[in-house]
Amino acid sequence: QVQLVESGGGLVQAGNSLNLSCVVSGRTFRNLVMGWFRQAPGKEREFVTTISWGGAATYYADSVKDRFTITRDNAKNTVYLQMNSLKTEDTAVYYCAAATRIVRDPRSMDYWGKGTLVTVSS
Repeated sequence: QVQLVESGGGLVQAGNSLNLSCVVSGRTFRNLVMGWFRQAPGKEREFVTTISWGGAATYYADSVKDRFTITRDNAKNTVYLQMNSLKTEDTAVYYCAAATRIVRDPRSMDYWGKGTLVTVSS
């Protein structure tokens, strides 16, 4: 059974940074495309970023481009999301997800974590 466990969420002031982690077990990590999605209160879950199997290709939503960085460590079965210059509109539950191909539609992801809450205060 594939498990994804996120950590690193919390309360942070606008302009500051936060780093999320997601550890994957139960499947060969290097065979998975990894992504981060988020869901704000009252809104649909949306794509944030994704990274290819080896980490060479990354894709970002326009709203986070140049502020967020996704990386992965295949030796540690872990994907990271470094979030800089946080804004109040970044407040959401952040989910780690995995798939066997690069997709941006959350309905196409195969595995999900339970999420970690990020709250950005003004």
